Amino acid sequence: MTFCLNTKIIEPEKGSEIHSAIILLHGYGGDGNDISILTLNWKRYLPNTVFLCPDGHEKCSINPAGFQWFDLTRDDPLYILEESKKAEIKLNQFIQEVKKKYKLENNKICLSGFSQGCMMSINLGLTSNENFNSIIGFSGKIINLQDLQLRKKNSTNVLLIHGENDEIVSPSHLLEAKDFFIRNSINVAVHLIKNCGHSIPVEASSIALNFIQKKIL
Repeated sequence: MTFCLNTKIIEPEKGSEIHSAIILLHGYGGDGNDISILTLNWKRYLPNTVFLCPDGHEKCSINPAGFQWFDLTRDDPLYILEESKKAEIKLNQFIQEVKKKYKLENNKICLSGFSQGCMMSINLGLTSNENFNSIIGFSGKIINLQDLQLRKKNSTNVLLIHGENDEIVSPSHLLEAKDFFIRNSINVAVHLIKNCGHSIPVEASSIALNFIQKKIL
């Protein structure tokens, strides 16, 4: 079975059954190969998990060698929201394909992403009819608070991690998202990483792995 998005797939060792999946969404201008670096450490502790790292559905406007989930060349919140919803349609199709191929339900699937991928994970995770296992976001934000408030359908547990020195996506968005989740009765954990910019350091990766182990295993 082929997926609707070009995808880097890291499956368990031969002979190991697949009990869960982690979908990793890259940031603006990146690709599935970039974000798959997280799996180098995670897979050792999650022997029955398949990792899926799809490329964005569009070539990146400012980096044709990479991909995007939505265009950022126009500083227009409504335009960005509408473009992100186009990506949601494609990613929801992708998720359905993953569920079918590996015979998994939402509660066995973790959605995770970096930056733009984090933003997509939040929207995908909370607008689904059923809870996912968890949502883990690095260096992202809620794309549009009012829109998510209207479309929210579940209360999937969320972990958000952000660098305190992030110059691309302000860490103030971490507190904004935390407040939103608390007010909407969503269980959320947040971590602000010291001396960290717009990246996923080892500390953030380890915090995320610990969270996943508690949720999936």
